[in-house]
Amino acid sequence: MSAESSDSIPSTAPTRSLQGKRALISGASRGIGRGIALEMAQAGASVTINYHSNPEEAEGVVQECEALGVSAFALGADISDSDQAQTLVDTASDRMGGLDIIVSNAAYSDRHLMLESDLSEFRRTIDVSMWGAFYLVRAGAQKLVDAGNGGNIVVISSPHAHMPMPGAMAYNMAKAANDQMARTAAVELASQRIRVNIIHPGWIDTPGERKFFQEETLRAEGAKLPWGRLGQIREIGRGAVFLCDPKSEYITGSTLTIDGGIQLPWREMYRVEEARRETNAT
Repeated sequence: MSAESSDSIPSTAPTRSLQGKRALISGASRGIGRGIALEMAQAGASVTINYHSNPEEAEGVVQECEALGVSAFALGADISDSDQAQTLVDTASDRMGGLDIIVSNAAYSDRHLMLESDLSEFRRTIDVSMWGAFYLVRAGAQKLVDAGNGGNIVVISSPHAHMPMPGAMAYNMAKAANDQMARTAAVELASQRIRVNIIHPGWIDTPGERKFFQEETLRAEGAKLPWGRLGQIREIGRGAVFLCDPKSEYITGSTLTIDGGIQLPWREMYRVEEARRETNAT
């Protein structure tokens, strides 16, 4: 399972459901953000690819999106800095002639048990994954309100908003905050016809996972999941396109889970298999 195997599921025939829309996606030079950018471009949206430290990869995503027949731009910014997040939104809007879709995807995580945490890494996780999401959503929402044409905000959160993963307290905290931020924003922005929704990806095959796991581990553990594999980045992208599709206009404040069943009580599957064997034996 390579870092790019996330592209192995072919995209469906484009419906161009986002034709003419303009999207800003944070943390889109690789991983889930890249998958969202490609699927939105496939659906007809112009895209701004935000990156922090991978300009070459961001330009690569721009080229992939342009090959799908849309305009694309790369903009560097550290969204944990409120001024940079504001400048990112302003510049993206100026470049594309406005914004219709904001996707808060950028995140950072470092894993240590609470009692062993390096507080600088702990704070960095909170700064990017919680404050950065807020800065982007707030600046993006203001831009959409000012335009007066409605719009969509999608927050990429995590099942760890409610499933505590040991060794990732800061990330768990940040994602729980993301969920409440998005739901509160959905209430506050409904009268402006701005829809705010959440995506909970499961275990997705991204380059970032290789910060924590060896390739063999990802292959072996992915095969144990209910769907028998890790998720792929463009599957998350298709979920984001669905939420932003004008035909989905009655969906706001909702959480779309795309996890291959990882939040199900899947360890109970082994008991089901045992029961089947016992039944067959009799």
